[in-house]
Amino acid sequence: MLRLPPLNTLRSFEAAARTGSFAQAAQELAVTASAVSHQIKGLENYLAVELFKRVKRHAELTENGEKYLASIQPALKEIAEATEQLKTASELHTITISMTPHFLTRWMMPRLGKFQALYPDIELQINASMGLIDFERSSTDMAIYFGNGDWPEVQVHFLKDIHLVPICSPDIITKNKPLSGPEHIRFHPLIHVSKRLPEWSQWLALAGVKFRERRQGLQLSNSMLTNAAAAERLGIALGDPTLLGPELESGKLIIPFDLPLNIHRSFYLVYQKDRSLSYGMEVFKQWVMKEMETVQNG
Repeated sequence: MLRLPPLNTLRSFEAAARTGSFAQAAQELAVTASAVSHQIKGLENYLAVELFKRVKRHAELTENGEKYLASIQPALKEIAEATEQLKTASELHTITISMTPHFLTRWMMPRLGKFQALYPDIELQINASMGLIDFERSSTDMAIYFGNGDWPEVQVHFLKDIHLVPICSPDIITKNKPLSGPEHIRFHPLIHVSKRLPEWSQWLALAGVKFRERRQGLQLSNSMLTNAAAAERLGIALGDPTLLGPELESGKLIIPFDLPLNIHRSFYLVYQKDRSLSYGMEVFKQWVMKEMETVQNG
């Protein structure tokens, strides 16, 4: 049986020796400096030798410490590499993906069955999120972002532009509140995405409608909610028809004026820059880009 000191003591020793500081080692290992000091003291007691000369704000190796570091560093590196290789191999066919709730429910969900039929060996783990992903610290492999494509430290692949048109329930159109021309929008409340208030002003300008900047209406936090509000007859929203297939097909929502506004924001597939793609990631990337191209061309 191999006689080895506890692995945590070796990790603490290696980190402190490499950084020259108990405090920096603690930050790297996400523990306190006193915990690092305690681990190293335990290792010294186990080995019955002194590994560090305690110097103020600095950890200086003794001769024995230098010899021990030279011996264990390659071994720890081999353990780390072997662990990563095995972990990568076991996760080869499983990928974790993050995307906005709207994109997930309106575009991805209706197509997941097709992906599963084509690639039954790949397991998708999907999280709904509005925020950006810290790929270095997160277990998320890929994400679908909405924006202008300018994000640092990620590889970006364009998926689709967003073009907005007015959408509403046909039930809000009455004799007293018609909607046969863009100028009739003044009879109806406007539904806004709260962080994208200029969009209605831009569409009305595109349609050549004179309007007052301040209008009575409703503000909601995202387009999934504004689309739902329009379906509930609360006013007119701006929506992307490619994300509203069921409502448009059933007649729950209509497009009174097919005049699309390009808001110069798009959906993108992203992942950590310079990362080697696993089999599952590569397959999903090719599939989602081809599927998006097919939908837009069809």
